[in-house]
Amino acid sequence: MSGMLHMLGLARCFLSLSLSPRLSAIMRGYRGVKYSLFCLCYVFWVVSAVLIAVGVYAKIAKEKGVVDSLSVDPALFLICVGSFLFLLTFLGCSGSLRNAPCLLNAFLSLLLLVLVLQIVAGCVCFLFTDQVLERSERLLMRAVESYRDDPDLQNAIDFVQRKFGCCGVGGHGDWDRNPYFTCRHGNPGLEACGVPYSCCRRHGNQTVLNTMCGYGMQDQDPDRDRDQDRDRDRDWDRDQQIFTVGCLEQIRTWTRNNLLLVAGLTLAMLLLEVSLVVLALVQVCWIRRVQKRNRDRDRDRERDRSPSVWLPAFADFDYD
Repeated sequence: MSGMLHMLGLARCFLSLSLSPRLSAIMRGYRGVKYSLFCLCYVFWVVSAVLIAVGVYAKIAKEKGVVDSLSVDPALFLICVGSFLFLLTFLGCSGSLRNAPCLLNAFLSLLLLVLVLQIVAGCVCFLFTDQVLERSERLLMRAVESYRDDPDLQNAIDFVQRKFGCCGVGGHGDWDRNPYFTCRHGNPGLEACGVPYSCCRRHGNQTVLNTMCGYGMQDQDPDRDRDQDRDRDRDWDRDQQIFTVGCLEQIRTWTRNNLLLVAGLTLAMLLLEVSLVVLALVQVCWIRRVQKRNRDRDRDRERDRSPSVWLPAFADFDYD
């Protein structure tokens, strides 16, 4: 009996040694999946923390009573996006590092939801282009009206107008809807009937930034002489001083001219999200398989456990 048990132990040792290279290769593959998911999530986790910090700092640095709307407040937008990204990547980091299927399933659910929403948004923009552009125009017009109410929004608008060489949403006349730049009677400000300095053209020999270059560039006073030659000269002078094309049209033109770049960035973002989904799915399936194998092994051990042949010394065999 002892010899048979000894032979059985030797057979198990030989089998484990023969399977160890394959098992080690499998474990290396699992660790590669696990730590790849962790590293990717950790990078975006750090990015989300930076976004939250920048948004909170900008929110605290503002004066009280400024605009507090998600659509026209860049600081609040950064806080919301950073918080969601922080939660998502925290679930991914913790779930992958701790081999927790519940956290990984929550990470997968949120990531798939984001992916589906992005695909739906792309289809909606493609199918309902006119409605999306109209909605975008109204949203940007609200930002123009709140230009002076939020310093972060002001910096964002100035950056867009300088970057794309544009002024306003549909043209420089949109700034008449801002209370600081309106041409209506009763506006005593120096910026009345003007446009922001970011609408001005930068000439090659200009070394000092002129922040007053947009003053009076709307020139919409109905009491002025409407002689055609003077109007033509005034329009020519305005075109030389400021950009008159709207930013919405300029952004559309830039997108059409750089379609390959936009498509490449969009595809790279989708591929990254799909890669995260695949890595999380592989790890979840691996964990489930290992858990099932352990349960089956425990069940087999319970089933193979033979009952004891020894009886108690004072067993009572009298059954009524």
